Amino acid sequence: MRKLLIYTCLLLFYTTTFAFGQGLPMTVPEEVGVSAERLERIRPVMQNYVDDGRIPGFLTVVARRGKIVHFETIGMRDVEENKSVEPNTIFRIYSMSKPITSVAVMMLYEEGHFQLGTPVSQFIPEFENMKVYNEDQTEILDAEKEVTIKHLLMHTAGLTYGWGDKPVDERYKELKIFETGSTLADMVKKLGDIPLVHEPGERWTYGVSVDVLGYLVEVVAGMPFEEFLQTRLFGPLGMVDTAFSVPSEKVDRFAALYRPNKENGLERVENAPLANDEVSFFPSGGGGLVSTAADYMRFCQMLLNGGELDGVRILGRKTVELMRYPHHDDWFGLGFAVVTDKEPPNILESVGNFSWGGAAATTFWIDPEEKLIGLLMTQLLSNPYPFHQQFKVLTYQALTE
Repeated sequence: MRKLLIYTCLLLFYTTTFAFGQGLPMTVPEEVGVSAERLERIRPVMQNYVDDGRIPGFLTVVARRGKIVHFETIGMRDVEENKSVEPNTIFRIYSMSKPITSVAVMMLYEEGHFQLGTPVSQFIPEFENMKVYNEDQTEILDAEKEVTIKHLLMHTAGLTYGWGDKPVDERYKELKIFETGSTLADMVKKLGDIPLVHEPGERWTYGVSVDVLGYLVEVVAGMPFEEFLQTRLFGPLGMVDTAFSVPSEKVDRFAALYRPNKENGLERVENAPLANDEVSFFPSGGGGLVSTAADYMRFCQMLLNGGELDGVRILGRKTVELMRYPHHDDWFGLGFAVVTDKEPPNILESVGNFSWGGAAATTFWIDPEEKLIGLLMTQLLSNPYPFHQQFKVLTYQALTE
């Protein structure tokens, strides 16, 4: 029985490695302290969502000690066109772009271009003399503090997304922060004219902070943000499919986007770009990238390794430690959510885990204690289902040593 299990795992290794391209190497789960038999519990749980018509498809990956021990595709990347999820399917990762941009910022920090407490206005004059709303947004005041680079990394700058119905949200909508055809420079000019929702450093507010960091990278590095990511991060790490665009020769691999409908099923997001020609997105450091499982696993493994992968060092070990330290309210670091012993895990995971997710229900986590990475890719907006938590529990219950 054990020989059969090893043979099956090796067969999976050879077939999936070929399809997985430049991803991490694979191994028999037992070689790194994981039960292959218990990993088999993942598929039926995920399959149930697809069979019920609630999710178009999944791609799930688990790696331990630098080796892939679980890699599965389930369901469709395009339901209407009957195209299956494949190992090289390209997904919109939305806010999983944020950790990538944060790494780019910390690369420049390591080079001595700025300190974390440096006011952003030293590089982006539009952030000088910012205004701020009072608590109920009935009055606009002069901000008492400067927005710093660390504020942007921690989402405490007072920037938002404009998703609500308050006066500040109306300003965001009116100025069309991410207008098609505009640039990062256009974006920050507009943001400089909108009051902050609170004083910098006062509290955590999710918003366009990391998009501003993308422009900061552009200004400091003296090159387009997209070029910096490609030459300094994606190219060296072998992330061959991660970008703000999908070229025409790769569009067939690009997953369609869905959302739940009222009948507890799926509806396709018809205005989401998907065509025969190249698809391009605004170079949003906070949410504009597309990627594959292979690419994002390499990015995660670099972080788990303390900033290095396959002989290529992106960040220093202490820099990665600083990023995954809980800087704000004992839960948010410099680009990631962090599990701390102040708020112990309520599901199977470790203190010290750092993670984030995207609007289309993509997610990842990195566990330094167990040397473990989990990655789930799908394309579902407004996700109401608990499959993230289920996938995490199904992963941890398979650890044997």
